This record gives sequence, structure tokens and C-alpha cells, in this order.
Amino acid sequence: VEFVDQNPIGKSSRSNPATYVKAYDYIRALFAEQPLAKQLGFIPQFFSFNTEGGRCEECKGAGTITVEMQFMADIVLECDACHGQRFKHDVLDVRYRDKNINDVLNMTVSEAITFFDRLKPLEDVGLGYIKLGQNSSTMSGGENQRVKLAYFIGQEKQSPTLFIFDEPTTGLHFHDISKLMKAFNALLERGHSIVVIEHNMEVIKCAD
Repeated sequence: VEFVDQNPIGKSSRSNPATYVKAYDYIRALFAEQPLAKQLGFIPQFFSFNTEGGRCEECKGAGTITVEMQFMADIVLECDACHGQRFKHDVLDVRYRDKNINDVLNMTVSEAITFFDRLKPLEDVGLGYIKLGQNSSTMSGGENQRVKLAYFIGQEKQSPTLFIFDEPTTGLHFHDISKLMKAFNALLERGHSIVVIEHNMEVIKCAD
């Protein structure tokens, strides 16, 4: 049984759509295969902003520096060393189809699909507009829930599962609801079952 709720994806605010649907593993491996990366001895982990090696050590891959103010709200400033790009300069020199790793993370899902077809499940659930490297903390509950749905759609070899969705259409436009229903049908066609808690009659009428 999988309860697909609206809590943030991943275990930290650094989680993003690319890491959650496991596309980032493939992207890092791809960059490590580029001639310049091989020449410099860069392995896939150098293209992650979460681990030492390729990330900017000044901001530890956050892209920002937080200045703690004693009696006021903390101030968040762009990192002077990487200018918000989160990686060391020599890592950013490695390019795939004229894009560096930061360029790729700033692409929307729709832009990146021409580069990486395994992102299609995110597009299928109506998330073509979000950025690959977008922090989970900046995403709405509904967006987090749909990233999780995209992850399950991408898992082709999975034993029959009962999915429970809690009000998945909250805040969705009618066009996006129809995409959501197609995504649900994709799960059903693979032998899964779905229980949806919902108030939207357009969704309720689709129940068997």
C-alpha cells in the first residue's frame, strides 16, 4: 500500500524533482562520460551539489549563504564564490549538448524532455513547468504529490499496489485534472488499484 500525500518530497529541502524520480543519477552519469570530465577525472558524484568534490564548498552546494541576525530575520545572500550556481567552476566547464549541469537543473521538465526522455512521467502528470533542480520546499503540496505519482508511473516493474490519494485535485486547473486522470489510468493498466479521497465530481464520476 502506498499513501501518496502532499508532504514535501525527499528528506530535505535539497530534494528536487530530478532526484526524486531518479533521473538525476542518469544525468550525473551522463556528464561524467563527457570527454572533459574524463580528462579531469570527474566521477558522477562531482555533478551533485549534495556531496564534496564538485559542489561549491563556500556555500556547501546551497547557492546561498545565510547570515544570522541576532534580533531580526536571517538574511539569505547569493554565494559570492559560485554566484548561486552551486558548483565549482571547473565542473561547470563540462558541457553536454552545450549545457552545463547548472543549466540542466534550471531547465523546466518540458525543456529537458528533449534531452532526457525519462522525465516524461513528470510531464504526464502536468508538471512540465517546474524546474528539474527546484527545491522541494518551494513546491506546493499538490506539486509534491504529483512528483510522487510521476515516480510510481516510472516504476514499470512493481508488484500490484493499492495507492491512496488524498484530494489530489486541490488547486488544479480542469486541464491538469484531465492529465491526472490519464496518469491514474496508466497505473490501473499496470494492474494497480487506486482509492481517491476527493470532492471534485469530475474525478468521482470516473470511479468504477
